Amino acid sequence: MTTILLVDDEKMITGPLARKLRESGYRVLVADNGRIALELAAGEKPDVVVLDVLMPEMDGWEVCRALRKTSPVPILMLTALSDEVDRILGLELGADDYLTKPFSTRELLARIRA
Repeated sequence: MTTILLVDDEKMITGPLARKLRESGYRVLVADNGRIALELAAGEKPDVVVLDVLMPEMDGWEVCRALRKTSPVPILMLTALSDEVDRILGLELGADDYLTKPFSTRELLARIRA
């Protein structure tokens, strides 16, 4: 079973999204900050990371950078930051894809499957 690490501090996003991902057949781990995300990534070895940028303690940019140093896991940034400079920064830091909020759950699932 494919494991997705969902990293976002907004429970209004992680709750429904985690439920939809589970209904779609994925095992879902949820972290509400970057430090927990890195701990889960190291211990659980997820197949995909869906990563927000704006979070407490350690932001998504730092998490992306740290993950890239230790793992080739696919990273999909899912964030409210929609400026071109932010999208480019995410990709340059090692993200494989970048999707802005608000987002379509169907599109997110298609990107995860791709």
